[in-house]
Amino acid sequence: MQTNRDKKIIRTSVFGIIVNAVLVVFKGAVGLLANSVAVLMDAVNNLSDVLSSVITIIGTKLSSKKPDKKHPYGHGRIEYITSVIIAFIILFAGVTSLKESITKIITPEETDYKIYSLVIIAVAVIAKILLGRYVSSVGRSLDSTTLIASGADATFDAVLSFATLVSAIIALVFKFYYVEGILGAIISLFIFKAGIGILSETLDGIIGVRADSSLTDKITATLEAHKEVRGAYDLTLHTYGPTKIIGSVHVEVDEDLTAKEIHKLTRMLSVELYEKLGIIMTIGIYSSSDTAGIYSEMKTKLLEIISKYPEVLQMHGLYIDEENSTVTFDIIVDFSADAEAFRDKIIEEISNAYPHYKYFVVLDNDFAG
Repeated sequence: MQTNRDKKIIRTSVFGIIVNAVLVVFKGAVGLLANSVAVLMDAVNNLSDVLSSVITIIGTKLSSKKPDKKHPYGHGRIEYITSVIIAFIILFAGVTSLKESITKIITPEETDYKIYSLVIIAVAVIAKILLGRYVSSVGRSLDSTTLIASGADATFDAVLSFATLVSAIIALVFKFYYVEGILGAIISLFIFKAGIGILSETLDGIIGVRADSSLTDKITATLEAHKEVRGAYDLTLHTYGPTKIIGSVHVEVDEDLTAKEIHKLTRMLSVELYEKLGIIMTIGIYSSSDTAGIYSEMKTKLLEIISKYPEVLQMHGLYIDEENSTVTFDIIVDFSADAEAFRDKIIEEISNAYPHYKYFVVLDNDFAG
């Protein structure tokens, strides 16, 4: 099922195809008539943009398919696969362009630019600047990684086309024909670099990266705006494409709340997060036992112990069960540190201070910062 977002992505991609196809025709003609490898490589770069836009459209249509039994989380991650394919197309264009440019450096050939050739290249520069701004703007508004990448690529192409224009003027005025091959090689390297950048960013998305801090701050603020919530911890987010996020979080509440009150609270929080941020959130509960006589004293001692270890980023979820003489809490340890070793140290020190309790410490990962 196509959403309004999908339709806008497809419409923007079609517009990009039309603009780039026109540029390919005119630049290709200028490159052949002027015997210019730099202009031809610029045309090849635009052709790769056409193919990228076509793949974006195909990927958008496939990713908009409804969830099914085999893919219950939907098909949104197809957009990541689309970006990988686009990256490899750009890399192929860069390698091909570099090969041709090196040939031109070794055996430079005379170019034959005309004034109309320079005008066409100048118009192409302006067209690419406008296209880049438009596509990037739409991409940011829709949170589309493929459109944002395409917009950045178009803006960068404008710089390369301007360099081609300078090269053409140099060849026309000073007859320095070897500049063509050198510039073509430079353009090829930049094309290759752009492909590597897109591939790296997309693979990060597939592997999984830390959630954006602005989003996690909004989630925490939404939860802690309710007076019943004393803290929000252990936030985990999983993305299934740019528009579908599923997550879980623990909220700390008073231990005297009834099951009915907790049910109403968690349901309300889940609905609010979905309506505000579009996130499907599972909410777990930490019970706060701050009415226990020793709670404040032990919490202060724990924070004092933890402050000695910069690798321990946070302590939360402290619960003291006086009836069974047990204490539970969670700690977040930096990824670079030996988490188990720090847990053992903390348990040893707190046990020395309060030997009558048994301690259970959960190691949490620093997923959201």
